[in-house]
Amino acid sequence: MINYIIYTSYKDFPESWSTLASHDIFLQPIYLKALEEASPATISLYYVGVFMIDELVGISIVQRVEVYAKDVFRSNNLSLIKELFKTGISKILKGNVLVVGNLTHTGQHGLYYNKEKVSQTIYLDTLLKAVLQIKTIIKQNSKKRIRIIMLKDFFIDDNIHLEHKLFKSLGLNKVFVQPNMIMEVKSEWLSFEDYYNSFNKKYKRRYKTARKKINKIKRKELGIDEVKENLKRMHTLYSNVSNNAKVNTFLLPENHFYILKSNLKERFKVFGYFLDNELIGFYTLIINNKSLETYFLGYDAEHQYNNQLYLNMLFDMAQYGIENNMNSIVYARTAMEIKSSVGAKKKDMIVYMKHTNGFANFLFKQIFNTMNPTQKWMERHPFK
Repeated sequence: MINYIIYTSYKDFPESWSTLASHDIFLQPIYLKALEEASPATISLYYVGVFMIDELVGISIVQRVEVYAKDVFRSNNLSLIKELFKTGISKILKGNVLVVGNLTHTGQHGLYYNKEKVSQTIYLDTLLKAVLQIKTIIKQNSKKRIRIIMLKDFFIDDNIHLEHKLFKSLGLNKVFVQPNMIMEVKSEWLSFEDYYNSFNKKYKRRYKTARKKINKIKRKELGIDEVKENLKRMHTLYSNVSNNAKVNTFLLPENHFYILKSNLKERFKVFGYFLDNELIGFYTLIINNKSLETYFLGYDAEHQYNNQLYLNMLFDMAQYGIENNMNSIVYARTAMEIKSSVGAKKKDMIVYMKHTNGFANFLFKQIFNTMNPTQKWMERHPFK
């Protein structure tokens, strides 16, 4: 007999949750505890456990996201026509969204099931029944209506796409989103020097130029006390980058990086860039078994171009991954061209989503594609 339980805190998980989630830190209680403590103010967390009789056979994260126009569109440099368009779009998109997955991180880290114990169809059908119940709970408790339901992020070869009949029956649209940029660490890269030597002449020159432009900037890993000491500055630098994004759905709280460091300890890395003892940039990493997941970063725009700060960060991420024997470095979305210049390859991704208003759902795929346009970019090929 298949059934499910909805949880509102990691504290209520059965012990078997950790065992089932052992392959992915983003599903483990240690990470979810940190996320609960440092989640954006607009995100509430639910969890679904799927049981076959009394045995936990599947798990999922479900996030309720309150979307506001001021968060989605942060840039004020808009023409009148764009402003009117923004207003029209925001009327459809704003409100409460249920996301099966983790909106704060790129990739499929929202669901998992034991394939030996339950079929994909039964697991997903049960999970989606739980999602609809969460929708009802929110309506009853908060008097808020869920406007959008989304399942994120799936690679194009994921078996979930075999469930098109189930998704079609629920009105879920299949939508392509920006790719995930991932660099597989080659077995012959025994050191960072091996990685550098694999570049062709053009990209060796580019690497040397970037390193020279770092100039007097000092790079160092920050311990928990240093993260706490630089908390406000880190949030300012993060906001500099976040506010320049075309579309956003949340803003991290000021204590986010400190809470993650406190909980994940050595599995959460923070690296700072200092000029004259002032923090001018930082990036964060999450160690997910043998996969190095790049996380949020920030920098002072004044130093970004002159010092090629972002490109140097990408090289430093690669260096950490190679020197610590990672199998892959997940560079995530955005800035695809520059990420390809350090060796990352695009992995196309798909989400499934629906608007709970029938007419809006009819238009939704087109609206979402307008909000998430296909970006023209040139893939770089740095290796010999």
